[in-house]
Order: sequence, then structure tokens, then C-alpha cells
Amino acid sequence: MPKLTVVVPAFNESEVLPIFHERLWKVLNGLSLQCDMLYVDDGSRDNTWEIMQSLAAADPRVGALKLSRNFGKEIALTAGLDHVDADAAIVIDADLQDPPELIPELVAQWQAGYDVVYATRSARAGETGFKRFTAAAFYRTMEMMSDVAVPRDTGDFRLLSRRALKALSQLRERQRFMKGLFTWIGYRQIAVSYMRDPRKAGKTKWNYWRLAQFAMEGITSFSIAPLRLATWTGLAASIFAFLLGIKVLAKALMHGDPVPGYPSLMVAVLFLGGIQLLALGVIGEYLGRNYNESKQRPLYFIEEERLPRA
Repeated sequence: MPKLTVVVPAFNESEVLPIFHERLWKVLNGLSLQCDMLYVDDGSRDNTWEIMQSLAAADPRVGALKLSRNFGKEIALTAGLDHVDADAAIVIDADLQDPPELIPELVAQWQAGYDVVYATRSARAGETGFKRFTAAAFYRTMEMMSDVAVPRDTGDFRLLSRRALKALSQLRERQRFMKGLFTWIGYRQIAVSYMRDPRKAGKTKWNYWRLAQFAMEGITSFSIAPLRLATWTGLAASIFAFLLGIKVLAKALMHGDPVPGYPSLMVAVLFLGGIQLLALGVIGEYLGRNYNESKQRPLYFIEEERLPRA
């Protein structure tokens, strides 16, 4: 019988984890597959790890990994997928915004021959209008700027076949944007639409500052468009400064200037200074990525592990 493993990264999800576990097992028990589950604790500060341990102790089909500290969701997800030994794996968050009841549909598409089956949100309940707007803007910006066609309105909730998992395991970059990596590996991929639910319990770990950092990570991971934009902006600024200089010179020759050069000088200095700082910032983002990759540190360390036994 084919084997399916569900990987669940979690950080401070003690309030929702028991509810999630109950709903997920109801779904998995209805599948004609050998199923198990692997929780990954990303350095939680509440009793998330204790709950994972109790779930693993009660059922041999449940495993748990505890990372040595909080490495971030992308690394926690990688750690879980590294420990999968199955014909397919499903990635899902524990907050129940992604409904486990969609899993049979993902499995059906996998059995139809697809290697990556990703869940696309047709609606996002429980989120503010501003959050929905910024999310839509991010995915559409990625679509325009990235060399890889990252699907719109699609999170990490998806199914990966064995060969997709094998391909993904070869990508060991340190600063990881998993949504892009899932797409980059290629193979046959298909979308399944669903209505995203509001969080059932607990608080989101994604404030706007972290979301902005995440967006920057995605753009710089799969596109050099910001570098090209800095180049073209610098060229446009140079042309603008040249034309402005001609205008100021013509005005001084024809009409004179009561305060010679001061207004135009300040405009030019502030404008060009701002453009230069922006370009240096973009270059710094890419230089920082190369610096982190060059150190070749391990992606994560595991403090404790208890893999599924059935």
C-alpha cells in the first residue's frame, strides 16, 4: 500500500494543536493509504513540544522533531521533509486555516499522475482588507519579477511525490523561499482551489514586518529584477540630472539667478543621493545573501526526535 506522510511545522501552537490533530486523523483514517504524521517544533516557547510528545506516545504513527532553536518556518519545513520516507508527503500548517478535509482531493490528483498538487486560495476568510491587498500585491509582484512562475494566492499547503521530494532535498540553500523552490523543481503540477478559513485558536506569528521581510526574501531568491531596476533608475536619474542642468544653465544665461545654483543644487544632491542609497540597499541585499551562502552552515540542528514507528 502506498505510504503518505503529513508534515506539520509549528511554532507556539499549543492552543490549536489538539484540535488540528483530531481533524487530521479523521481525514487520514478515511484514505486507502498507509498514513503517518510528522510534527516539527520550531523552537516553541509554550508547551507545543510537550503536546507533540504526548501525541507521539499515544500513537506509533505520529512522529515529532524538536529543533534546537527557532530557525523559522522555511527551515522547519525543510527539516520535516528531510525526514520523510514515503511515496508522497503533504505539508500543512497547524492553525487550521488550511482545511485537512482537502487532503483527499490532493491525493486524488497525485494518484492521477501529478507530482506537485498545490492548494490555491479562492477566498481568505478572517483577514483584513489590507492583509488581502498586500498578499495579492506580493503574489502579482512575484509573478512579474520572478524567473519562476510562483502560483498566485498559494501557500505551503500541498502534496509532493517521492521524486519531487528527492529533487527538493538537493536544494540546500540557506535562505529559503519554499514556495519558489516547490515551483522551481518542475515536474507535473496542478492546482486545487479552496476557501481559506480563519485561524481557529492562538495568534498569528506573521506581523507586517515579518511579512515584508518574507516578501523581500522571495523576490531576491528568484529574481535579479531589483538589480536591473537599480541600473535603469540610475540611468534615468542621470538623464534627468543632465536635462535639469541644461535648463538651469539656459535660465542663468537668459534671466540670471538671484541665488545662483542653490535650488537646483539641493534638488540634484537630494535626488541623486536618494537614488544611490536605494541602489546600494538593493546591492546589499544580494551581497548579504551571498555572504550567508558562502559560510555553508548546516540548515538546522535537531534537539530531540521521535520518528513514526508504523
